Amino acid sequence: MSRDNLPADCPEATPAKPFHDAEAAIAELRRLYDRSVTFLADRFETVLKSATASRRYRAFYPQVALTTRTHARVDSRLAFGHVPLPGDYAATITRPDLFDRYLIEQFELLLKNHGQPILIGDSATPIPLHFALPDGVYVDGAAAERLDHPLRDVFDVPDLTATDDRIVNGTFEPKLGEALPLAPFTAQRVDYSLHRLSHYTATRPRHFQNFVLFTNYQFYVDEFCAMARAMMREGGQGYDEFVEPGDVVTPAGAGEPASGVAPARLPQMPAYHLKRGHGQGVTMINIGVGPSNAKTITDHVAVLRPHAWLMLGHCAGLRNSQALGDYVLAHAYVREDHVLDADLPLWVPIPALAEVQVALEKAVEEVTGLSGYDLKRIMRTGTVATIDNRNWELRDQRDPVQRLSQSRAIALDMESATIAANGFRFRVPYGTLLCVSDKPLHGELKLPGMATDFYKRQVAQHLRIGMRALDLMSELPSERVHSRKLRSFFETAFQ
Repeated sequence: MSRDNLPADCPEATPAKPFHDAEAAIAELRRLYDRSVTFLADRFETVLKSATASRRYRAFYPQVALTTRTHARVDSRLAFGHVPLPGDYAATITRPDLFDRYLIEQFELLLKNHGQPILIGDSATPIPLHFALPDGVYVDGAAAERLDHPLRDVFDVPDLTATDDRIVNGTFEPKLGEALPLAPFTAQRVDYSLHRLSHYTATRPRHFQNFVLFTNYQFYVDEFCAMARAMMREGGQGYDEFVEPGDVVTPAGAGEPASGVAPARLPQMPAYHLKRGHGQGVTMINIGVGPSNAKTITDHVAVLRPHAWLMLGHCAGLRNSQALGDYVLAHAYVREDHVLDADLPLWVPIPALAEVQVALEKAVEEVTGLSGYDLKRIMRTGTVATIDNRNWELRDQRDPVQRLSQSRAIALDMESATIAANGFRFRVPYGTLLCVSDKPLHGELKLPGMATDFYKRQVAQHLRIGMRALDLMSELPSERVHSRKLRSFFETAFQ
């Protein structure tokens, strides 16, 4: 019997209910979601034990909807929290336990700005079995192979047509009668990225913080870990715990981890989390080298809706006036990374964001003790070029050097423009502060001994600057960090 001929078994459908209170709406979302994933997990266990299935099992994501028939008079300074036009809007929701504070903020703004109830009920989008199983659940492949039907005949599997980025890319076109999107991502797209984050970083999504540092060198991670462990030993200094790959948790006031098991091998892009209440801490991720990694990790971190991400790393200085150890504050980007060409055309400018630029420059001043004209001795603001060919120096240099000169580039790397462009695409505030580690156009390359001394001297200061910049941004109200610069003509209400 084919899948289509198997009778379907689903939880009892729940009609949509109106809510005027954000907390009550979240409680209903959690009830519906927990009911659906429990249903799927229980049926999956039963099917595996019996090795047979005479029915098809399906449960649905919960949905939040809003209908408004008038143009709202909202504070024009707000970048989110309201729909642009009268109409019907909806979004599927996953993991309300993980996104509760985020959702409460979005709901409260919608209720305030439109004066209409939020409708909570079941959607028509099935939850794939893969996304319904709890984190870390081990599935015996041999048991699944003993089934008398393929697993996909019995349970729903991920649907790639529901996991794309049409909404954030601005290419979404609703079908006749379909509601407009309330959120930048569908529930399946979010679930897909949550699972990828666990895979790539070896830490669970619940540990990720609202402020993210990306780096392309292990030296920064080593310094971050040493600093975080020292902070934990000294009581936390405002942070609650430090989490390393394998969900190894060191609580404030402890000198050793209290839980978790470090992986035998580090994952592709390990993540480390200095946690603070309400997710206001700092996550650092070593993305390694190259624009592909930079796009991959930011594609997934974006679904957590962080308040800001920064790139801290090394670059090639392109000006003879620069010295090793100087800083580069990017205010524009030349994009030759190519990994985002299909999602964000090259003709789209990637602007500098004032809130981020001010925080970074102020942090450099505070940490180095220099200010004003003296700051120019060690920091230059300008264009950063990002390329996908690490060994560009081995080619005929005339063409790339001419392009770099015409663009007024002052630094070259392989990740910064990608991270900034994906921040622009996903409406996540972004910034870049690089450190000059070599000057290939001027024959100034690091020798092994020089490199060791350079890293010891410069990485700690660079990291302190990045941490201070994020501290400064965390002090700003959410509506100031998420400015209107990143909003297009038609935007979702959710940040």
